[in-house]
Amino acid sequence: MIIHVLFGTESGNAELVASDIADALQDEHDVHVDDLTDAVDDIGSADLTLIVCSTHGEGDLPQSAVPFVDALHADRPDLTGLTFAILGLGDSSYPNYSKGSEHVEVLLRELGASRIGEYGRHDANGRSDPSDVGVEWARSVIETRALVNKHT
Repeated sequence: MIIHVLFGTESGNAELVASDIADALQDEHDVHVDDLTDAVDDIGSADLTLIVCSTHGEGDLPQSAVPFVDALHADRPDLTGLTFAILGLGDSSYPNYSKGSEHVEVLLRELGASRIGEYGRHDANGRSDPSDVGVEWARSVIETRALVNKHT
């Protein structure tokens, strides 16, 4: 299966998690990692798109996700057929915990994409390692996709 792991980051955490997810999956899948900034033209080219996105400021998009979201808003492509899952990174001690990823998720669904699996979240206020959470989440999404495909 071709998996595209995309990340939106401000400080580099989402990029690190995306890279660790790709490393964990690369023995079983054809995995590519890209910054959301560079992903507009390739969106939908994989069997599964995994998105790791942080939150910045007061629930805003991280800087590297802004051009992606702006381009999708401007072009309004039909993303029917795009299957994606999303992992939001944030800190629950802030009122807009993980809101950056929610902006991306809402827009993709507006454009016809289908989210699969659990909406993943990592809370920086806890003790869990974001990469461990990300790898476990990604494997769960892949299992869910396999079950859905088995029944269709």
